[in-house]
Amino acid sequence: MEEYAREPCPWRIVDDCGGAFTMGAIGGGIFQSVKGFRNAPIGFRHRLRGSANAVRIRAPQIGGSFAVWGGLFSTIDCGLVKLRRKEDPWNSITSGAMTGAVLAARSGPLAMVGSAMMGGILLALIEGVGILLTRYTAQQFQNQIILGEDSGPFPPKDSSPQKGYPGYGQYQ
Repeated sequence: MEEYAREPCPWRIVDDCGGAFTMGAIGGGIFQSVKGFRNAPIGFRHRLRGSANAVRIRAPQIGGSFAVWGGLFSTIDCGLVKLRRKEDPWNSITSGAMTGAVLAARSGPLAMVGSAMMGGILLALIEGVGILLTRYTAQQFQNQIILGEDSGPFPPKDSSPQKGYPGYGQYQ
């Protein structure tokens, strides 16, 4: 089974940034449509207009926030890959922690530490689940070990009846 190959580092940043924007815009659009519908005045037309307005105003902002997070995460991840000369889950975990810290820098050192811990823990959970899923699915595709020639469902070629095969004991 082949592992998913990622883009080389300069293009990975653009790819992750665009993917994060798309995910944020779609998820934000769904969330804001429900929120705008619920907060609009009574009447179906008013609610639909409120829903569309909320999506038009807030979904691109949420997508942009996701894009900033994804771009910064990928930039730090590529830097760590270049610095450490290997690609492993520790790069992602460290990138998540550093991204959280950088994005919370304007709120002070305490907020930076808290955001770094949350980012690191979140990425550790994501990487851990990914590793567990990879191991679980890899076990399903392992080749079966053949123990011997006569372990199959058919009798051996010498045609003498043996114990455990159909027809054993018929002629005895």
